[in-house]
Amino acid sequence: MELKKRNIVIAIMVAMFLGAVEGTVVTTAVPTIVKDLSGFQLISWVFSLYLLTSAISTPIYGKLSDLYGRKNILSIGIIIFLVGSCLCGLSRNMYQLIAFRALQGIGAGAIFTVTYTIVGDVFTLEERAKVQGWVSSVWGIASLVGPFLGGFLIDNLSWHWIFFINIPFGILSVVLLQRNLKENFHRKKHKIDFAGTAALSAAIISLLYGSLSAGGSNTTYTLIISAVLTVIFLVIFYFVEKKAVEPIIPFEIFTKTNTIVNIISFLSSAVLIAADVYMPIYMQNILGFGATISGLSMAPMSVAWLLSSVILGKAIPKYGERVVIAVSSLILLVSCLLLPTLNISSPLVLVIIYAFVMGFGFGGSFTTLTIVVQSSVDYSKRGAATASNSLVRTLGQTIGVSIFGGIFNLGIINYFNELGIKGIEPENLYSSSSVNSGLSLEHIRASLNSSLHTVFGVLIAIAVICLILSALLPNSLKKDIK
Repeated sequence: MELKKRNIVIAIMVAMFLGAVEGTVVTTAVPTIVKDLSGFQLISWVFSLYLLTSAISTPIYGKLSDLYGRKNILSIGIIIFLVGSCLCGLSRNMYQLIAFRALQGIGAGAIFTVTYTIVGDVFTLEERAKVQGWVSSVWGIASLVGPFLGGFLIDNLSWHWIFFINIPFGILSVVLLQRNLKENFHRKKHKIDFAGTAALSAAIISLLYGSLSAGGSNTTYTLIISAVLTVIFLVIFYFVEKKAVEPIIPFEIFTKTNTIVNIISFLSSAVLIAADVYMPIYMQNILGFGATISGLSMAPMSVAWLLSSVILGKAIPKYGERVVIAVSSLILLVSCLLLPTLNISSPLVLVIIYAFVMGFGFGGSFTTLTIVVQSSVDYSKRGAATASNSLVRTLGQTIGVSIFGGIFNLGIINYFNELGIKGIEPENLYSSSSVNSGLSLEHIRASLNSSLHTVFGVLIAIAVICLILSALLPNSLKKDIK
């Protein structure tokens, strides 16, 4: 492979690593961040707005790259991501951090979209499979390196550095792209579906706001208003898309199989974000381990994920997608059933084992779901079907972490109410006023443990639904690949 192409591969892999590692680093750091900024009640917002803005911006970047070139649009996305990272590191309260995470997400939308398009543009068919494999491997590397890197930076410097560390890598990626990627693209005339994007974004934001408001003083009214607004915007979105020349989501891709797959993807993604967010909280705030140990303990999940992707991926031709997804869902259910056995004094090795089992379920499930959704539609609709499934997964994480955040916060409040201790809220759990009121560290750990067990119970219910839905899938790939 010539030097310019090699440098382009490096640029793409560095860009993808930025986006991929961000999730694993931040989940490791969140317990420390919310403790420092007194923001336990806002944990879910840190992830929700990042995921939301990246999801909304993804289809827009795809269209813009056709109009103005891959190199420039990806470079702009990386720069937005870096500005957001720098501002996150400078945040002095949770509200600043949440706002700047939203800006980061806008940049991440370009990274997750345009990088794969560049691979298709630049490399020959023979080279493409190899390069796509390298780019995909970045996610596995990020899953292993991210928790360790996050833990190391927090334990030895401060949580601010998990954001600053992105800057040199991002600059390297932009420089390599600008110097090595020579584009001879034909500017295509596209009608960007701004109306559809706006309507879908409004619907998602309404739904998200309602789920984030759970547990507040006016929960019922907020939920009703949010639900009504969500339905209104979805109806508007439907009529806009029916008339759009190039709809952001063409409705014909939603076959029966595709719909079931998307529902399973949505629910499985909710379980995934819950594990990523709340397992580190359990290890750091209940068991008392440092961020580095917490990060390393989550690494077996990534290892199992990669192993399962290979093992269960090869089983599809022999047993079919229904069996493989059902087995993966069953493994995921078993791992969720194990979580409630964790308590204040559980050994760390149990967490490691449970994370490994859960990772094996995720690997088989998500890998097979991607293959199924691409096979459920014609070739001409494959890109849109894959993009919609990616959007559904992001929404599963976004809405899931919002709902779990409400459940978690409510669990803390209920725990202290049952003890007759009033005035303790998630945001002041570690404040001096709570300590002065006689709240012991044991009380705090017990309240967090109680809240986590409520979340774990919800995960079990979700995993059961995934297992039931997997039985409704066809076994067409078993015949097709034979």
